[in-house]
Amino acid sequence: MKNSKITIRFGVLSLLVLAAALSRLLPHPPNFAPIGAMALFGAAYYKQKYLAFIVPIISMWISDLLINNILYNQYFDHFVWFYQGFYWTYGAFILIVIIGFFLLKKVKIKNLIIASLAASVTFFLVSNFGVWASGSMYPKTVSGLLACYTAGIPFLKNTITGDLIYSIALFGAFELAKYRFPVLKLQTRKIY
Repeated sequence: MKNSKITIRFGVLSLLVLAAALSRLLPHPPNFAPIGAMALFGAAYYKQKYLAFIVPIISMWISDLLINNILYNQYFDHFVWFYQGFYWTYGAFILIVIIGFFLLKKVKIKNLIIASLAASVTFFLVSNFGVWASGSMYPKTVSGLLACYTAGIPFLKNTITGDLIYSIALFGAFELAKYRFPVLKLQTRKIY
């Protein structure tokens, strides 16, 4: 019974993460995405911590494949497995999972809001650093780095909003599912 319970829980968690990742295919404002929420959700709920990295990253990669090869296929003359600079996005994603391990040991609304804001700031810092470090748009100087961060500020609002809304949706959906279907409960976690 216990293995069946774990398998059902894993399946529901993974479907929620995949659904969030695939929501990136829907029209949305720039940077309004589930990336931070997916990483935090995985960190909070997967019992085996390696799954907190693997399942959300694979889900995000699947959505990247679809976005790059279906939605943006007019920009590429070949199949795109990984886009230029993907490692900065995925690196930020990994850092956000680690943040989730520390900030979401107990899933509470306050902790979720703090973790979501930390995820947004982490993504902003890492992704803009990546644009500066690996691109030719900004000079490789402190002022070039600051210019890159300044140019990214308008997108930060959507990142924060997206992370908060997707976090509320993912965590809320799973907590509601656990309430409705007790088989999903692995250990006692309540949102206060």
